[in-house]
Amino acid sequence: MHADPMMWVAGVRALYLQALHPRALRGVTQNSDFRNDAWGRLLRTADFVSVLTYGTTEDAEKAGARVRRIHRHLTATDPESGERYGVDEPELLLWVHCAEIASYLHVQRRSGYPLTDAHADRYVDEQRRSARCVGLDPAAVPATTAQLDAYFLRVRPDLAASPEAAEVDDFLRRPPVPAPLVPARAVLWPRFAALAYDSLPPYAHALYGRPAPPAATVDRRLRAAGRLLRAVPAPLRRQLPPRRIVTAMGRLGPGSRPGPHGLP
Repeated sequence: MHADPMMWVAGVRALYLQALHPRALRGVTQNSDFRNDAWGRLLRTADFVSVLTYGTTEDAEKAGARVRRIHRHLTATDPESGERYGVDEPELLLWVHCAEIASYLHVQRRSGYPLTDAHADRYVDEQRRSARCVGLDPAAVPATTAQLDAYFLRVRPDLAASPEAAEVDDFLRRPPVPAPLVPARAVLWPRFAALAYDSLPPYAHALYGRPAPPAATVDRRLRAAGRLLRAVPAPLRRQLPPRRIVTAMGRLGPGSRPGPHGLP
C-alpha cells in the first residue's frame, strides 16, 4: 500500500489535517523553516516512512531514535498563555500519527485500492510500531479503525483554524518552487492539492471556511486519479515528481536543494 502512487495525495491530505491542531502546528512553525524548505521537508517525511516500511529493523530503529532525539530538544510557545511546552508531548505525537495514518487509509480506500475492513484494521494496528518509533506507547495508540474514529471524535474540540493553519492552507495551494518549475506547478499542482483537500472530513472543511464538495464527487475524482496513476508503469512513475523536482532543484545550485534533516 505504501508503494501506491496515491500515497502522495494522502500525504498532502495529512498535512492539511495536521495543521488544524494549533498546539501541534506551533511545534512545526516555531522550529522549522517549512516555508523555504517545503520539498525537503516533504521528502524527508517520505524517506522516514519508507525506512520504517521497507528498511531493516536496525534502520527503522535508528531513524526513530534520530527523530526522538530531535524532538527532545524542541519546544514551542503558546502566544496567548505564554506556556512553553515540548513538541514531544504524547498528545501532540498522537495527533500527528493518527492524522497521518487516517489520511493514508482514507485516500487509498476511496481511490479504489483493494482493502477490506479486516485489512484496514490490520493496517492501523501495524502502524502502532511506527508510533513507537517516534516515542509513543503503542498501548495508547488506536489499534482499529473504530478506535481511530473514536480518537478523532475525542480530539475534535481541540481543533481550530489558527492563523498558522491559514498560512499552511495558502502554502499548500501555492507551494514555492524554483522559477523554471512555476509553469508545471500552475498546470499540475492545483488539481493535486484540490484532490487532497477535498478528501478531508466535513469538520475540516468547516474549520478552513470552505464548503465541502459532495462526497460522491470526491470519490469519483479519487478513483479516476487512482486508475490513471496506477496505469503508469512503476519504472516510469519513479521518474515523475518528486524525483524530477529534486533533480531540477539540484541543477539550480545548493541554495535550492532540500536542507539537512530537520523535523520529519
